[in-house]
Amino acid sequence: MRKILWMILAIPIFAWSAQPREQAAPPVETTQQHDQRMAWFREARFGLFIHWGLYAQPAGEWGGKQIRGIGEWIMNSARIPVADYEKLADQFNPIKFNAREWVRIAKAAGMKYIVITSKHHDGFSMFDSRISNYTIVKSTPFRRDPMKELADACREAGITSCFYHSIMDWHHGDAQSIGYPNYNNAPSNPNFARYVENYLKPEVKELLTNYGRIGIMWFDGEWIGDWTADMGRDLYALCRSLQPNVIVNNRVGKARAGMSGMSSGAGAVGDYGTPEQEIPATGFGAGVDWESCMTMNDTWGFKKDDNNWKSLATLIRMLIDSSSKGGNFLLNVGPTAEGLIPAPSIERLADIGKWMKVNSEAIYGTSASPFKKLAFGKCTQKPGRLYLHVFQWPADGNLVVPIRNQVAKAYLLADRARPLEVATIEQGARISVPAAAPDPIASVVVVEIKGTTQVIDTPLRQAGDGNLSLLAEDAEIKGSRARVEDKGGVPNIGYWSAAGDFVQWSPQIVRPGTFDVEVTYACEPASAGNEYVVAVGDQKLTVKIAATRSWDDFVVVKAGQITIDKAGVAVIAVRPAGSKITGAGLMNLRSLILKPSAARK
Repeated sequence: MRKILWMILAIPIFAWSAQPREQAAPPVETTQQHDQRMAWFREARFGLFIHWGLYAQPAGEWGGKQIRGIGEWIMNSARIPVADYEKLADQFNPIKFNAREWVRIAKAAGMKYIVITSKHHDGFSMFDSRISNYTIVKSTPFRRDPMKELADACREAGITSCFYHSIMDWHHGDAQSIGYPNYNNAPSNPNFARYVENYLKPEVKELLTNYGRIGIMWFDGEWIGDWTADMGRDLYALCRSLQPNVIVNNRVGKARAGMSGMSSGAGAVGDYGTPEQEIPATGFGAGVDWESCMTMNDTWGFKKDDNNWKSLATLIRMLIDSSSKGGNFLLNVGPTAEGLIPAPSIERLADIGKWMKVNSEAIYGTSASPFKKLAFGKCTQKPGRLYLHVFQWPADGNLVVPIRNQVAKAYLLADRARPLEVATIEQGARISVPAAAPDPIASVVVVEIKGTTQVIDTPLRQAGDGNLSLLAEDAEIKGSRARVEDKGGVPNIGYWSAAGDFVQWSPQIVRPGTFDVEVTYACEPASAGNEYVVAVGDQKLTVKIAATRSWDDFVVVKAGQITIDKAGVAVIAVRPAGSKITGAGLMNLRSLILKPSAARK
């Protein structure tokens, strides 16, 4: 019976017409109305993404082999026929699923909303749909509706319930997969419009009718050729007609620029952008809403052999980084087929919650930093208040904040009752802090100021100890391809594939001398072996690039020594040594750190 289920699904169950129809127009709203609708999203800043479906059953393995790629794509990656994949439903029985426990974990982490996969690309509906028999309620031994249980638990706990829903469907006979082994790259299906009218839209209607207030409809899969800009506008309009206050992401439309996540052009529709697995090196300016979605390891759906977990420090700093650029952070978990969130995810969420219990004021409802950069970390702000997220605690006990404002007071969020001494100096406000950081990952110093923030634009210069940090986000990039990207919450210069591209900094040197040069970089093994030059005036250091495990695996190496004899502005450049770059790129360059040589101190 299951072997022909996809054929049955091709037959309309309801009488929606598959003929061309007039497209609904997105509702018109004033700026004030839009801001009111987006207000809870901007306040929340932190949410939980949950990828859960039939793909949790094989957990990355098929035919006795571990399948490369992310877990929820195994149907496509392993070229599993529809009839064979359907059989997973017979085994899927997540009896350990506890909606209240999932919500408790999210709330304890400081998360304000949950986005869960109601249907992923495999076409299996994780809710009780009348439109299909291929659902967790009708096709599995579980026979329960976890989306209903989770939505109810969210409301009880004051968490906003949201749905992810796939536009494409590898299972449905009217969608793009029919009879083709590579579902994601299947040719156009002439019945796709019928799938949209008779299946996709009715399912969306159920989700926005039967589960109470939904905060976000998070669509995905819009990149397929059969999906059009008109379909996107129509689906957006449908969502807003069913729940006028629902927020819809930009993947409902047809204008997203890849993983960077932002939309532009005629096909743009939706309320916010969706960078994926990256945090933009800079924000997108005032009035632009966006949300970076991120895995804790390498996969979204559960995969039992993926143990490449991000550290707690990385995750907390990613959350801070997103907020400091005016965006939200949507952090993913992939529950098991039993219905359990993996222990490493629970541990990290609990530890993030401990940090948020102290510092959440510096995340919720904040806006982007007024500073282009801060040597010690990041900044978020609210009217009259700056939150300094200090990653690198100052060795000399002083934080210098480049502002002209009068400071009313300063204190640590971890010790609000103890005021910190503040002095006005040429470079801004100097805040005296305790010798030890309250939190080694990120300690938050609050600076209450009078008036609108007035930033002092300061050039790159040495720190008080003589160190000079040349960071990717401060580099001047010359050339056609290299650009600043974001890896692990820290910017780097990537896409460096043209031999004519180079980067340079023009720092102010106040303590000349001989410096040890440390380079932080990453380079996949297949692209290793190229050489680069660090140049200061007539001096050159030539360095051969050794492999790291991947483009994301950053290491620190000592490149050698350079001497800067004079105070003033020095031009420090990094360029390829040869006329050609072999492999995919030169390297991903995160920073150059110049440290006074012990022999010259």
